[in-house]
Order: sequence, then structure tokens, then C-alpha cells
Amino acid sequence: MALTVRTGARELAAVEEARQITDITHALRQDLPVWDSKEGLGKVVSLVASIVNGSLVNVSELKLIVHTGTHVDSPSHFLQKDFLNGVDTTNSLKLDILTGLVLVVETPKDQNITAEVVKNVVPSGVERVLFRTLNTERRLMWKREFTSDFTALTKDGAEWIAQNTSLKLIGLDYLSVGVYNEPDATHKPLLSKGVVLVEGLNLDNVQSGFYTLNCLPAALIGSDGSPTRCIVTK
Repeated sequence: MALTVRTGARELAAVEEARQITDITHALRQDLPVWDSKEGLGKVVSLVASIVNGSLVNVSELKLIVHTGTHVDSPSHFLQKDFLNGVDTTNSLKLDILTGLVLVVETPKDQNITAEVVKNVVPSGVERVLFRTLNTERRLMWKREFTSDFTALTKDGAEWIAQNTSLKLIGLDYLSVGVYNEPDATHKPLLSKGVVLVEGLNLDNVQSGFYTLNCLPAALIGSDGSPTRCIVTK
């Protein structure tokens, strides 16, 4: 029995060593871009109690918009529904959608993600996809000033996904899954179908292929979104 346990431990250690975990979250740094701003995020964490100033402990306060950095959109971001009672807000998002097998795909560098692009890069039956676009090569999430010409889903791309695919989660490497001039036209058909949207991903070190995704937002009752920590495991 002892030999079996020791052998199992060695096998488990080998599996753990072989597993590759990549953090695809952007840290909440001061120069993180913010929607329609040239100034960036600025300071979001402040000490309200300090050991240096005589307090027993250090206590920090966090102030930020829930759609900051790497974050999820809940349906109530664009759909009113029963917002005040917390229906379809962040705390009601299903964990089995936010975790599981995910496909990372490269999109064409010379266009937005249209219905035709989705047909060409997302295989039938896939439930979660992360789009690695020109945004990553342009390093847009590393630039303080907001960029409105980022690559994202078009209206027809979002509608085609909602009507013709099994997708339950979509992620993208800038602050919106939808193009700048038609955010409602891209968000509404997806959120209405219960598709979870993850925005502001860091896909710098992630290549195309299948991974295991773990993307867990804070359980914020009554919120239309939440910053989230996302990792992929190979």
C-alpha cells in the first residue's frame, strides 16, 4: 500500500510539473487603458489604515469601475431585465461556463471579426473561444491612451454566433468584444443568448489551441460586470 501511495505521489508530481499555467489577466496598473480616456486607470488602491501610522494592520480600499481591465460583462450591462433584484447580474453567472475547455484562435489581421471570420476560425461544437487579434500585436492593453480602432466583433458576427453556434463564452484582447461604433449591436444578441463576455484579456503568451480556462469574477450582487482573474492551463 505504501509503495502504491509513493508511486501515485510521483505520478501526480510529474503531472503537476508538466502542467503549464498562463495568467491571461492584466494587472490593475495605473497606466492600464480605460474606455474613452487618455489618462489611463490611475491609482485604484489606497491605504485607509497603516501600520506605519500606528494602526495594528494595513487596510487598503479599492475604487474602480467594474468594467476595468480584464473583466466580465453580465447580461444587465446592456439588458435591463430585472436588474434591481440581481437577476442576470454578475453573481448569477454560471461557473460551469466560466470554467472548462476553451479554444484560442487567431483572427485575420486586416479586418474585424465578421460572421465569415467566425465561420472560418471557430469549429462547430466549440463552447468557449478566446479571440487573439491584432490588438495583441499592437499591444493596445499596454498603452495608457484608449484606442477606438481596436479589432472586435461586428454586428453580423455577433448575430451569427448567437443564432448558429454553441458558444457560451467569448473572450477578446481589448476592452470590448464589440467594435467601438456599435457596442449595443454586438453585445445585445450575445448577452440575450446567455453568452458570457470576457474582455481585456492578456493573450501575449498564448498561442492557438485548446486549453482549460478558469475565469472567476467576484460574486457582486446587482453588478453589471466585474474584474476577474483568468488563467489557461495546457
